[in-house]
Amino acid sequence: MRRTDKEITDLGTIHDIVRGCLVCRLGLAVGGEPYVVPVSFGFDGEAVYFHTARQGKKIEMMAANPRVCVQFERNVELVTNDEDACSWTFRYESVIGFGTVTELVGEKQKILGLNRILKHYSGRDWSYGGPPMDATRVWRVDLEILTGKRSEKKG
Repeated sequence: MRRTDKEITDLGTIHDIVRGCLVCRLGLAVGGEPYVVPVSFGFDGEAVYFHTARQGKKIEMMAANPRVCVQFERNVELVTNDEDACSWTFRYESVIGFGTVTELVGEKQKILGLNRILKHYSGRDWSYGGPPMDATRVWRVDLEILTGKRSEKKG
């Protein structure tokens, strides 16, 4: 990381930032074409979980290249300065991760992934079954790299 003064090295703090976020941005790339899409997610400290419909651009891109990037941010605040335009900045906490995405197949694996997602938002496990389960695909990104950054510049 170029700005080591902003780097977060404590893994517990990085995990807290991810757990405090509402949205994960999933970055995909195939043949020089990038694609970033926000997804709801779950996190267990080692992997990020998300779900999709049966078909779509994300699925096509993940099939062509399972290497992905995930991004999280929280506590974002614009810092302005009425006297100096070059002093405008942001306060923030962010996390970037890299890994490989795989589909969770079979009812038990899908339920595990869906419960990771819903536990992130609701704090509890749920019951599933029936047609909505058949219409949903569930994915896991096994994280290989996870880095954090924080800007606390005072305005």
